[in-house]
Amino acid sequence: MIRINLLGTSKSKGKRGGPASSAPVMEVGDVGSPKMKVLLVIALAASLNLVYWYRLDKQKQEIASQMRVAEQKNHELADVKARYLERQRQAESYKRRVDVIDQLRANQAGPVNLLNTIGTTVNGTEAVWLNSMKDLGGNVDIEGMALSNDAVANLIANLQKTGYFRNIEIKETFQDDTYKELQAFQFTLTCEKVKS
Repeated sequence: MIRINLLGTSKSKGKRGGPASSAPVMEVGDVGSPKMKVLLVIALAASLNLVYWYRLDKQKQEIASQMRVAEQKNHELADVKARYLERQRQAESYKRRVDVIDQLRANQAGPVNLLNTIGTTVNGTEAVWLNSMKDLGGNVDIEGMALSNDAVANLIANLQKTGYFRNIEIKETFQDDTYKELQAFQFTLTCEKVKS
């Protein structure tokens, strides 16, 4: 029988110390050579740089997607803000219109209230008649006739009680001689309106 040693090591038989054959050795070169070290450092740096670049690129893509989402929200909020400002302008315009209408109604009712107040007051005062009344904005001039000076004083007191007038002054009063059978006094009053 023939034996072939594929491992390349020989077995020594017995105690004979014959020469032992050695295993085949492959030389790679010196691992510690400067060229190899430089290439190894460059390869390691390139791989680390590639990994770092990949991470930065991934972060860039995430930030870009977040920016797109933020810009979309910003556009939506800008539209909401524009609609809100437009509605606020419409509400202010509506409020101004309502205020003008209320003011016109108040001004429209002003002469009616004035006439009603003076009419009720004159009707509630005995022996007094009105000849004319002029509304001068802040003041009212009243001309009339009374049977006595006390009737004019009562009219002034009743006008003050209404709360519609603040200051009431007599411009003039005199006895009218055209009425021979009775005593008649002509009077002129200036009444200052209370500002509401």
